[in-house]
Amino acid sequence: MNTSTTKVMSLYKRTKMLPFGQKIFSKMVSRMAPYFATIKPKITELRPNYCECLIKKRRSVQNHIKTVHVIAICNGLEMAMGVMAEASIPKHLRWIPKGMNVEYTAKAGSDIRCVAKVSPEQWVPGDLLVEVNAYDDNDVVVVTGHIKLWISEKPLKN
Repeated sequence: MNTSTTKVMSLYKRTKMLPFGQKIFSKMVSRMAPYFATIKPKITELRPNYCECLIKKRRSVQNHIKTVHVIAICNGLEMAMGVMAEASIPKHLRWIPKGMNVEYTAKAGSDIRCVAKVSPEQWVPGDLLVEVNAYDDNDVVVVTGHIKLWISEKPLKN
């Protein structure tokens, strides 16, 4: 279990107290991984082993039937997972994504809340399946699945 605060968690705690702090933090994360900016995400909750990311329904993330496109949702799920991982992983470990499996379970006709979570004991070397779910405004699951991470020990520094 991670008992020390990571850089990402520390940054989140400092920025969330500011006016528009969640928006500032989310923009900072999007600058580190620019593709995330395409969905204009907002991290609304972050704690060790858990992250929520909000995607507002707007024209640029809609498909031809005017619902939030599943690729935009997958982008939000990946952002939630990445921020959660960076905020949670023990300092002696590192991670890299290996794949994503999702199922579309309902139409995404509203703003979308993307959630990624793991249990603290899952942070061990090897494959880690991060549970990811996307919810509409009525808490209906519109996408469910998992993102597989490869967890390994950081190399020793000389």
